[in-house]
Amino acid sequence: MNRTGMNRTGMNRTGVVVVTYNSGEVIERCLDSCANLPAVVVDNASQDNTVELVRRRPSVKLIANPSNRGFAGAANQGVAALDTEMILLLNPDVELQTPVDALAEACSRENVGLATGKLVDSDGKVQTGFTVRRFPTPLTLAFEVLGINRLLPWNPSNRRYRCLDLDLSQPAEVEQPPGAFLMFRREVWQRLGGFDTQFHPLWFEDVDFVKRARSQGFKILYLPEITARHQGGHSIAGMEWGCREVCWYVSLLGYASKHFRPYAYRGVSAAVVLGSLVRAIIGMIRRRSLRPVQVYAKIARIAGFGLISGHVRQLKCSSSYSKAAG
Repeated sequence: MNRTGMNRTGMNRTGVVVVTYNSGEVIERCLDSCANLPAVVVDNASQDNTVELVRRRPSVKLIANPSNRGFAGAANQGVAALDTEMILLLNPDVELQTPVDALAEACSRENVGLATGKLVDSDGKVQTGFTVRRFPTPLTLAFEVLGINRLLPWNPSNRRYRCLDLDLSQPAEVEQPPGAFLMFRREVWQRLGGFDTQFHPLWFEDVDFVKRARSQGFKILYLPEITARHQGGHSIAGMEWGCREVCWYVSLLGYASKHFRPYAYRGVSAAVVLGSLVRAIIGMIRRRSLRPVQVYAKIARIAGFGLISGHVRQLKCSSSYSKAAG
């Protein structure tokens, strides 16, 4: 396959899917970086000039959703709209720095269906802790919601989760690459039934996707020679703080309910309840407002139901929260 992403028959082998929401500041650089590949942009009802900018590029297919369908739903739309064997899922704030042929070749290998490269920041420094991770365990998520991983980042659970023990200069088989920079074979997406749209509007849909892929026997490879620049945080920049908190916790609990045993899910739920009480007090003091109490009370109620019942009451955020996310 050549640098344009075409195979020997001249057919495009690799296509790009980008999900946008108010991404006008970054989408052009992203599309410039993958201009030699067929691309589909799925916009989740942006209110800025994202759609206008994409429409100026006749080679890029645009799907402009009238409402926010969430990341998983929009990603599924994009994959379905492409006629390529390989799909490269990119965040709009990601810019390719190298050709991605090697990722496609890796995905073609026997028992391999997904691959990723190295994400670097604006200074060219590898984004350790985000480029690849291991699957979260109940203890990992409990430490996350209790703030232990932030207070004590070098604890063994966090080191394992964020692959702080991994040499990111070397290729490796990995567990959890980010949806921000992920290539996969269409067959994988089809066998999994796509991304789970219950994770709405975002968070943990990519973790769930690669977790299910691994369960189906597909290997996931990390190739550090393939690099991309990642701004980070773009998709949540315009999201109101309270919306962001509720949606993140709901998705976290949804993942735990789906992939952990009931007793382990109850443990995560208990940690969320406890962590919410602490965060509500700290937030009220810092913000000098009752807003954190309202937000974390809602989170605690959702987690409390899971603690008692052993399963999540709801997975999707309410429409009032979804409107702010992309």
